[in-house]
Amino acid sequence: MRKLQARQELFAREYVIDLNGSRAALAAGYSEKTAGVQACNLLKNHKVKRLVEQLLAKRHSKLDVTGERIIEELAKLAFFDARSIWNEDGSLKPIREWDDAAASALAGIEHEKLFEHFGKGQAAHVGTTTKVKLLARTEALRMLGQYRKLFTEKIEVAGDTDMMAALAAGRQRIRKSDGDTQPKS
Repeated sequence: MRKLQARQELFAREYVIDLNGSRAALAAGYSEKTAGVQACNLLKNHKVKRLVEQLLAKRHSKLDVTGERIIEELAKLAFFDARSIWNEDGSLKPIREWDDAAASALAGIEHEKLFEHFGKGQAAHVGTTTKVKLLARTEALRMLGQYRKLFTEKIEVAGDTDMMAALAAGRQRIRKSDGDTQPKS
């Protein structure tokens, strides 16, 4: 079995960067005019495909991107309890005290110190406003529900009895015309 040509290998290595075949073909030295066609042909080549799969698998294992980890992270977001970021007195815990689930659920935070101004150029700190924005749980719940196949769409069709009788009669005529007395499966 022959090895990959240098341009084919370069294409595969470029392709796994962003999964853009035309850009990878250009980077591998193919002409701008034929980059799209070359990319399509290269991705059909079993040797190139195998190298791309190996490179992606290596990247995924390095990043620890597994189906199990993705489901775990979705579950963290879906079942995160916002009460865990507050102290008993109602004050916000410092971020360094948040658990992993709370930190994962954080979408943004705004922190503003409030001052009371008196006299020219003088102010006293009177409080702080902190706004915490958390990621929407509904999206994570929807994705987990789809993974568990909880949300299957059912389409109910009310059958017209006349139509059903006509179909049965048609099937009967076909069987008789074929000379077959047994129903066809």
